[in-house]
Amino acid sequence: MASVILRKGEGRLLKKGGLWVFDNEIDRIEGNFENGDIVEVVDFDGYPMGKGFINMNSKIRVRMMTRDANATVDGSFIMKRVRSAWEYRKTVMAPADLNCCRIIFGEADFLPGIVVDKYDDVLVVQSLALGIERFKLMIVDALKTCLAKDGFKVRGVYERSDAKERKKEGLPLHKGFIGDEFDTDVEIVENGVHYMVDVVNGQKTGFFLDQKYNRLAMQKICRGKKVLDCFTHMGTFALNAGLAGATDVEGLDISEFAVGQATENAKRNNLSDTVKFRVADVLDELPRLGAAGEKYDVVILDPPAFTKSREATKNAIKGYREINMQGLRLVRDGGYFATCSCSHFMTQELFTKTIKEAATATHKRLRQIEFRTQAPDHPILWAADESYYLKVFIFQVCEEK
Repeated sequence: MASVILRKGEGRLLKKGGLWVFDNEIDRIEGNFENGDIVEVVDFDGYPMGKGFINMNSKIRVRMMTRDANATVDGSFIMKRVRSAWEYRKTVMAPADLNCCRIIFGEADFLPGIVVDKYDDVLVVQSLALGIERFKLMIVDALKTCLAKDGFKVRGVYERSDAKERKKEGLPLHKGFIGDEFDTDVEIVENGVHYMVDVVNGQKTGFFLDQKYNRLAMQKICRGKKVLDCFTHMGTFALNAGLAGATDVEGLDISEFAVGQATENAKRNNLSDTVKFRVADVLDELPRLGAAGEKYDVVILDPPAFTKSREATKNAIKGYREINMQGLRLVRDGGYFATCSCSHFMTQELFTKTIKEAATATHKRLRQIEFRTQAPDHPILWAADESYYLKVFIFQVCEEK
């Protein structure tokens, strides 16, 4: 087994409990290896740091699999990791919520570079790192075994390894069945709302599971209200509002495909009379609605990540500030406002500061109801900043008088 020796003073993230070793932290590599191989990581003074898989194509040279230098990364090791991830979900989530949840969340489950989502009896796999590719099928088999012991049948497995991050690993983008083909339209139930998930063509792995409990939190606020759901995607916040008894709900999204899905989901839940969707560029539509004098009891902003790099954060702050200003202007006095950021580069502190600036610019007073983050099936590993990405504020909005 090859050895990766760190430079003196490096490996600070690793020593705090992180799982990544970057290219500029390495002094030298001793021994022969191929990209994707398991290697041992050693501090500059010879102290063993653990084992992980190496890829010279990536700035993340080594992704750690274990801190135990004596561990063997084999089938029993993978089974232990998978079983631990599943037992965690069973503990932190209500039994009904295991119908659709994230079972493996990469580094936060100590299986770096792989995500597995469960949609009823279908698993969707996303592999983002070369080394984890070698364990992908082993992980799938281990999951099937763990689920079967608890009476959960797996009808099929689909791979959505078509994220651009794979290119950084020197990997091609890939979509396809793992095992036998099956009907990839899967109906799930979340918070009492029925959705049809297209695991082949939907965003990411087909559906955004991380907002599960944030959508539930909005139900009690939206009852009897006029609601605007921006960046609605499959209509998730809008449908939760409709189910809760909102009187008038409109969802906006730039994607015709998403709006089509959302409209069908409204029909599926018998909400077509109160929950409507239309195609619109939210960035253009919010100013237009404001100019037309429109007001809403509840405005929800759940935009895509405005920044996916540290370098682009400054411009992203401007974007978040502007869209929050536009959203706040549409909330009638005493109404409610939910705003989200799903970029881990947009830290909680930065996001808070940006919202404060938007409120000041629009002469609004914000009374915070809740600060929330991703559902617990997307656990936050404190030593892995990238695992903490979703921030959600829910406010009551009052005009300055």
